[in-house]
Amino acid sequence: MGSLHQGHQSLLALADRARAASGGQVLLSVFVNPLQFGPAEDFDRYPRDLEADAQLAAAAGADALFAPSAAEMYPGGPAELTRLQPPDSLVAGLCGRSRPGHFAGVATVVARLLALVRPDVLWLGEKDWQQLVVLRRLVADLGLPLQVRSGPTLRQADGLPLSSRNRYLSPGQQQQALALPRSLAAAAQQVQVGPQGGPSLGSLTEAVRSGLLQAGLVVDYVEAVEPRSLRPAETLQTSPLLLAAAAFCGTTRLIDHVFLMRRPPIVAIDGPAGAGKSTVTKAFAARLGLIYLDTGAMYRAVTWLVASAGVDPAEASAVAGLLVDLDLQLSTSAEGAQRVSINGQDVTEAIRSPEVTGQVSVVAAHGCVREALTRQQQAMGARGGLVAEGRDIGTAVFPDAELKVFLTATAAERARRRALDLAQRGFAVPELAELEAQIAERDHLDSSRAVAPLVQAADAVELITDGLSIGAVIDQLEGLFRERVPADAWPGPAQA
Repeated sequence: MGSLHQGHQSLLALADRARAASGGQVLLSVFVNPLQFGPAEDFDRYPRDLEADAQLAAAAGADALFAPSAAEMYPGGPAELTRLQPPDSLVAGLCGRSRPGHFAGVATVVARLLALVRPDVLWLGEKDWQQLVVLRRLVADLGLPLQVRSGPTLRQADGLPLSSRNRYLSPGQQQQALALPRSLAAAAQQVQVGPQGGPSLGSLTEAVRSGLLQAGLVVDYVEAVEPRSLRPAETLQTSPLLLAAAAFCGTTRLIDHVFLMRRPPIVAIDGPAGAGKSTVTKAFAARLGLIYLDTGAMYRAVTWLVASAGVDPAEASAVAGLLVDLDLQLSTSAEGAQRVSINGQDVTEAIRSPEVTGQVSVVAAHGCVREALTRQQQAMGARGGLVAEGRDIGTAVFPDAELKVFLTATAAERARRRALDLAQRGFAVPELAELEAQIAERDHLDSSRAVAPLVQAADAVELITDGLSIGAVIDQLEGLFRERVPADAWPGPAQA
């Protein structure tokens, strides 16, 4: 709404960086929207400085500034305007409880701006998390052809989140207002990363409320909610959890939040063979600053061991004998490539052979193999902070992952990719029809086996990759991740 500050500047910088990678232009809109102010709120005195805003926008990389008047935005006047009403579930709590009609005003003006501009990407800050959730839902429910991207909350050196309304605060009130971020930060510190325990959710919210009151602030709310649905949380089991507060410092209303996490996030990417899981997962993990765990390589390594030992892959007892004192290691080379070794032997390239590919489903179907490798994978993931891919990651290995994705593609597309991979590795390339038949047979084996069959987790998002570049798939994964794990909770290397 104008009176721009470094928080807006950082958002423009993210948009400018994305523009540099993909082309296009960055447009900044500045409009103090009367529809989102209540009768007793600060519309008339809301800070406005369009000249300074234009200078900041140009310096931050914006190609144009769109600053319409109310008459241009609402030619027939607010009374004649068709308005959008967000779902009650998203606006009944937090700021919506004490600001009726506010988010309807936000949704209406943003829908009108999007219709006028028709952008490919909408960039929003995470400081007003409820607004971000409402606008993501607006884009999804209306089927608008654009992505919603978000940037982290920026703060003053003392911790107070940047806000245009901070200009209202006197120097003494600036100090008083620090109780808001400090009380929330103290609550977050009490939530231990790792083993569960510590304070109850009720005691955390009460401690925040008490800290605000002791500082002389007038509390509007202190609430803990599930970040995507904004439904009230009952325990600390949800991760991450949004702990948000609003309070008045004098006549100035301030908002802030923290995300409570028991451990760093886990992303589980399931899907059939040949869907591109390994390629995408590795690049996605690097972008988000997460560890890459290629569980498929672990099963391939055991399959290679079975073949090398001359053991019948269908004989469970014989395979089980090879698992005694198994030493399977995943490591990263100096160039960033994953290396796989088993019992001291590097098998990184050998496990990609057609022979291993043809037998891995048979070996992976044995309960002894699943149990041994699942144990090892869960031990690797105990500290969180990883992206794991495989065929039962979201259902069996990490059922509590923050994001689960079922990454898939048609059999024809997977056959085409498999042919390219074989050619690049110097192996003979069968006819595409033969490869497609092999893939269909493997899908059948993987989905019908008795132990950990290939199925899409009930809470997984299906992502069909036909026709999408690797970059486009990663962009979609990042969008799904940020809906569940904001930059405020896990910055990643780009915003660290």
